[in-house]
Amino acid sequence: MQKGQALLNQKGQALLIVLLSMSVILTIVLSILSRSVTDIAVTTREEEALRAFSAAEAGVEQALLEGGFQVLTGDFEENSSSFRAEVSGFAEGTSEFAYPIEIASGDTATVWFVAHDDNGSLICDATHPCYTGTQMTVCWGNVGTPADSVTTPALEVSVLYAATPGDYSTVRVARQTFDANTLRRASNSFSAANLGCTAEAQSYAFGATVDFAGLGIPAVSFGTQNGLQMAKLRMLYNTGVSHLLGVDAGNILPAQGAKIDSVGNAGESTRRVEVYKLFADLPPIFDSVLFTPSSISK
Repeated sequence: MQKGQALLNQKGQALLIVLLSMSVILTIVLSILSRSVTDIAVTTREEEALRAFSAAEAGVEQALLEGGFQVLTGDFEENSSSFRAEVSGFAEGTSEFAYPIEIASGDTATVWFVAHDDNGSLICDATHPCYTGTQMTVCWGNVGTPADSVTTPALEVSVLYAATPGDYSTVRVARQTFDANTLRRASNSFSAANLGCTAEAQSYAFGATVDFAGLGIPAVSFGTQNGLQMAKLRMLYNTGVSHLLGVDAGNILPAQGAKIDSVGNAGESTRRVEVYKLFADLPPIFDSVLFTPSSISK
């Protein structure tokens, strides 16, 4: 009887070991399957994200090729993706905007007072209204920039205007410079800049108001469309550090270029690409009077 009981106990232990082994194996298999399913899901999402991003980029490329302010759509059956690209006038119909590119020392940002047609030519008419106004506020400098550093950015404002509106043979330029660095102003004779400025709800370290009459610009030029042409804003002294820039013109501005907002879709993934194409302008080097590969002696 005891021998039979021992044999029964051994069989029970063997069955328990088998069940435990099967449980461990089943757990491992389920873990591997779960990990495989997760890896497949992650890989699928990553692949969809890449296809969506590529589709959004294709929308930007198509918008740049076609030009004009419009809405473009496209479908790619080969990889099951699509895009929708909306091209609108950057800063069009607004009085203030944040320049989309940080400005390095010596580089310029252009504020257009005249409108552009679909071919990029200057125009002022009922459907392409141009800017008129008495003054504008310019904001620059990243928040937290000290006013007394050797690399504190100063700003040169060059306003191009037609003495006779619409007659480009009468175009003149008026300039004003601003600097927040008190010690530096003693030698460069710049006008004082204000501390703190806001444009399009964005804060800047410095600001200044440019009064067109104070620059000697005739009232007929800033009070009549196609009188004021553009303002070129050149940043100075900020060696090694690029800074933000914003404008509050106090009146409605024409488009400053094209803003392309392209959205790509693939599966459950959506990606957005935003690109700015500003209107063409001469490089800042052409604002200089003299050019030389070596030094200049007076």
